[in-house]
Amino acid sequence: MTADDWEREAEHWIAWARAPGNDVYVVYRDAFFELVPDPGRATLEIGCGEGRVARDLAARGHRVTGLDAAPSMVRAAQLADPDGEYVVGDAARLPFADRSFDLAVAYNSLMDVEDMPAAVGEAARVLEPGGRLCVCVLHPMADSGQFAGRTAQAPFVITGSYLQDRLPWYHDQTFERGGLRIKFHSYRHSLEQYSLALEHAGFVIEALREPPMPDVRLERDPAGSRWQRLPNFLMLRAAAA
Repeated sequence: MTADDWEREAEHWIAWARAPGNDVYVVYRDAFFELVPDPGRATLEIGCGEGRVARDLAARGHRVTGLDAAPSMVRAAQLADPDGEYVVGDAARLPFADRSFDLAVAYNSLMDVEDMPAAVGEAARVLEPGGRLCVCVLHPMADSGQFAGRTAQAPFVITGSYLQDRLPWYHDQTFERGGLRIKFHSYRHSLEQYSLALEHAGFVIEALREPPMPDVRLERDPAGSRWQRLPNFLMLRAAAA
């Protein structure tokens, strides 16, 4: 998803992300924050969007700088958190000096940048030795197909191939919920491609999680139990060289 794509969808995403119960972030975030180290010197969020993760990090004591390529997203994040620091910038060309941070967070953003390996490399550059990168992405397997229906036991179907000849594979999908509508443009990477990007940037994976849909979500969406059969997200923590 390019910066222009995000800028066009900014108004829709801000409404989507902030609508109570509309997005699954609130039910998956605890699993993610279990991987995030305690606050240190300085934390960078790569692809901060309207700022919800940055605000949660700040509430946990982190000194956060949020970066996003879409100016409207950065403005929305700043308005919601006037004391925070938010910057317009490209994840593949971070506007920060080497070793500026001891923690970088990329929550559901690496699949949306045009050059994922470059973004991972830039994260390594701005982290001090031993710094951590915490990542959440759409699970590469879940992103390779779709459920055949919304029932709890609907089969998951991969119509092409998980190991496609050409990856990353660009795709877009429109979602409607609660009277809101948003179109996501993103890239599908395999687990190997994420791993190779981390490897080439000098990261060592310390922890990896595939959390199932939490039970709390099922109270309002019983069909969501299909995401207890297949992980919707892949979360990991990696240490910089």
